[in-house]
Amino acid sequence: MQSNERPYWNMEIEPILNTSRMREIQLEKLKTALVWQYDNTPFNRRRFDQAGVRPEDIRSFADFAEAIPATGQEKIREAIAEIGFDMDKLMRHLFGDKRMQDLYLLTTTSGTTGIPTPYPNFGASITDSQEIMSRAAWRMGFRPGDRIGLCFGLSMHAAGTPQILWFKNFPGITMIPIGAEAGTEKILQFIQLFRVNIFAGTPSLALHLIERCPAVLNIPVRELGIKILMLGAEPGAGIPEIRSRLETEYGARVFDAGAGYGCSCDHPVYQGMHWLADDYAYYELIDPETRQPIPIEHGATGIMAGTSLNPEAAVWFDMRFTMMDIHQVFTDPCPCGKSGFRYKVVGRADDMLKVKGVPVYPAAIEGVIHSMPEKLTGAFRIVLDEPPPRVVPPLKLKVEYGPDVREEELPAVESELTGTMHRLLKIRPQITWLPPLSLERATKKTQFLEKTYE
Repeated sequence: MQSNERPYWNMEIEPILNTSRMREIQLEKLKTALVWQYDNTPFNRRRFDQAGVRPEDIRSFADFAEAIPATGQEKIREAIAEIGFDMDKLMRHLFGDKRMQDLYLLTTTSGTTGIPTPYPNFGASITDSQEIMSRAAWRMGFRPGDRIGLCFGLSMHAAGTPQILWFKNFPGITMIPIGAEAGTEKILQFIQLFRVNIFAGTPSLALHLIERCPAVLNIPVRELGIKILMLGAEPGAGIPEIRSRLETEYGARVFDAGAGYGCSCDHPVYQGMHWLADDYAYYELIDPETRQPIPIEHGATGIMAGTSLNPEAAVWFDMRFTMMDIHQVFTDPCPCGKSGFRYKVVGRADDMLKVKGVPVYPAAIEGVIHSMPEKLTGAFRIVLDEPPPRVVPPLKLKVEYGPDVREEELPAVESELTGTMHRLLKIRPQITWLPPLSLERATKKTQFLEKTYE
């Protein structure tokens, strides 16, 4: 078999992902990692001490889940309240002096839910990311000779600048850092000028380029020659209606990547993202309310929590840490034939809305709206008059109708839209109609919530 035809980047590790042998490897690595965390990280040593346990007390995954409560950004906010905004002091508390001595690149989260959280990239974490992302890139079809147009936000963002380094060990590819900050006109020009054939960015931006390409370059987006869309940072690539539109308009294969260490596969029907890093991180689901562990069984849903098995490289998934993404997992064999259990991002726990007690996620609303491409542009906003999650019904939506829809047709379109949402999401929203291109398009993450109470 030619090397370019092998099924996996790492032919030693990837075939045993999500197997009993890998569980044995994980447990041994976990025991070592917990000792390192206790000895080197003030933040996690305090968690051990508060729980009244020592690393040597933990001999199994069940011991680990029972002894150490999961944590997340609420604890970071507590640390900020205690330490203040001295970022060096804060990071040394969170990550320890030893890791901070290896700090190479400092980025942040986007800050869409509040204060941007520091996202340090240590030398060891970059090395780990290069291996994990090479596994993902190989599965997505990256090959020598490809040119990747990096269109995530580059300025300080965790999903941007580090990607320039992630693929350094992947042979024969060229990284072209364009950046969402360049704006759609420059992005399209650079993609055409430098013959980019792999687009890396948000689903929102990929959709927006469909609208803008004819106006900017006088050609449909399909003629750019993009073969792969690697999308992340927000839902979209995993929503069937959005994925279908992107594949059709670009004539490309669409892949979902992120929310942990994984990517989707090439099966025609979206199967979720394959988790690719059993040897680097221990994956758990926890109950959003009780914070108790949920067994990783086919169809299980909960908040994803991660623990690094190489703690010197850990950024945030260091020890039962969660970014509050709600995942659904699939453990039966994937029809694509590749290894690794799969996970699908259902939404964020802090984005969940409750309408008459029914949980509703913006990503689910987005999926319904994109299921009507002939009648709707896909752009919408959820209008909140009070702080979430509770919403006094009806849920208010601003929705753009499509360019070919006449105003007298809107009552019928509204009946179809609200009927579909009631059938699938158990809600009947109140619709405010907007003409096409009324809402601002995002080159980074789209903010679907319009908070009138702020």
